[in-house]
Amino acid sequence: MATAPQPEILAAFEAAKGFMPVDEGLALYAAAVEAGALGLPLLEVGTYCGRSTVLVADAARAAGVTALTVDHHRGSEEQQPGWDYHDPETVDLEVGLMDTLPTFRRTLFKAGLEEHVIALVGRSPQVAAVWGGPLGFVFIDGGHTDEHATADYEGWAPHLADGGLLAIHDVFPDPKDEFTGQAPYRIYLRALASGAFTEIATTGSLRVLRRTGAGI
Repeated sequence: MATAPQPEILAAFEAAKGFMPVDEGLALYAAAVEAGALGLPLLEVGTYCGRSTVLVADAARAAGVTALTVDHHRGSEEQQPGWDYHDPETVDLEVGLMDTLPTFRRTLFKAGLEEHVIALVGRSPQVAAVWGGPLGFVFIDGGHTDEHATADYEGWAPHLADGGLLAIHDVFPDPKDEFTGQAPYRIYLRALASGAFTEIATTGSLRVLRRTGAGI
């Protein structure tokens, strides 16, 4: 199975709103393809406008499994008005709140991937609490506070099957990145310290770990 996306998929990824650079996207795709061999769903936490979803969904399509994506679509903390990552085009003027769901749906439509994705619209801890099946892949790219990153890890990592892959985005060890990558860095350290995971790849701020034990 190819570990690089077709040109049209890479083009759809690059055209979509979002913040993941191409090298990290290619590494994410390779990890999702590898995880797809387990024959289990591939899950993403933190959808925004679907940039990385394009890659996860295409990997799921190739493996004959389903991509799941979890987001309330009201934006993370750093995407709210007044913050550097705020995009006024994502605001629903009628209710005065962010709503990235319409843009996300357009992203999937343009990429031809709608039928390969189940969008779970809600807050990650609530969705995780009612999720009952094993997963082959968990990609954590949601809120960047300790509260939200920890909830994503605690809610979804236990659902990873043996041999499944955990990918964590925006892992920045430098304390100067407190508001953009320290919380993901701390759950990354926690995953390693648990003894349940072995790191297998690093690309930029993306870390990929394999579940090799119990005790998350």
